[in-house]
Amino acid sequence: MRSPIPGLGRVMVLLAAALASASLAIPEGWGEEGVQYGQVGTDVTLSCASARAGSPVQWRRAGAAMLPEGSAVWQGALVLPHTSLANAGTYSCHGEDGGLLHAVSLRLGYLPGVPFVSCRASDYENFSCSWTSSVETFLPTRYITTYRKKSLTGEEKRRNKNGHMGPCLQDPSRPGTCTVHGSEFWSSYRLNITEVNPLGSSFRLLDVTMQAIIKPDPPEGLVVEPIPLAPRRLHVSWKYPSSWPKEPHFQLRFRLQYRPVIHRSWSVVETVNLSEVITDAFTGLEHVVQVSAKDFLDAGNWSEWSAEARATPVRGARGTS
Repeated sequence: MRSPIPGLGRVMVLLAAALASASLAIPEGWGEEGVQYGQVGTDVTLSCASARAGSPVQWRRAGAAMLPEGSAVWQGALVLPHTSLANAGTYSCHGEDGGLLHAVSLRLGYLPGVPFVSCRASDYENFSCSWTSSVETFLPTRYITTYRKKSLTGEEKRRNKNGHMGPCLQDPSRPGTCTVHGSEFWSSYRLNITEVNPLGSSFRLLDVTMQAIIKPDPPEGLVVEPIPLAPRRLHVSWKYPSSWPKEPHFQLRFRLQYRPVIHRSWSVVETVNLSEVITDAFTGLEHVVQVSAKDFLDAGNWSEWSAEARATPVRGARGTS
């Protein structure tokens, strides 16, 4: 559900469902002087602000010989019925002498849809959410992003009966994302991502549990080396992702995949170490190796695979392994 509401003041959100609509007051003009917004499919009325009451006026559309079909002038205002995107443009009203009285730029579009939202934590102290619009509105759009902590300790409840709330911080250099800093691994949060345009707003509520969305960044510094006099062995080593704090209570485990470059199927090994020896490599064939990481206690998801590293086992005497 979405509701068109003229004019901006405050956001009123019903935290009642995982999918909901918001009512939002929007400022007249959306901060742009001489611009009027309208919803596609509705009737739009353009006022001639400087016309004297009862004086005849003439309306024109920039770049067009005629006004849109079906349009009419009523008490000096131009009425455009059942507008379409093609009706957008600059309109002007003129007095009997042809002098310009008023001009307005009409922008037409649609109400926001409920945004698509997903969240991910690359460590246990922060998480980020990203979103995309579900409707192409053709209008300027803003996002209001907030969160509320759902799991509260007794002390937190005494201090703040409404729970801990705050902004999910947006980074202008990464549009469509926001980050909650200082989150707690064992806590749950409710995210509110509200899409707002000059016609109204719509939002999605998303409940987030840190254990469910943890997904480390890929391990770094992957190195694969042949082992002297071992024609079927390769030594593989890597490092923790730099984004994952090295704390004794939050360890990672790893998954290693490897194959000869000319083969298509992978062999996979899991380990808690930062190195591993491949013992069944093919002598003389170049191998490709990747590694991924996951929370040691199996929370969340495996990371993406690291960048590839390649090496070829050394050729040794027959029968050496």
